Amino acid sequence: MIRKFFALFLVTGSLAVAGCNTIAGAGRDIQSAGETISDAAD
Repeated sequence: MIRKFFALFLVTGSLAVAGCNTIAGAGRDIQSAGETISDAAD
């Protein structure tokens, strides 16, 4: 029972970390695009 709980915890933790990295990467891409548009407008 403890092994199943630990395995579930590891999988959930891994998915959470992967999700955060993906969202952070998307945020950087959007920020870069916004800065490019802002620079073009100047």
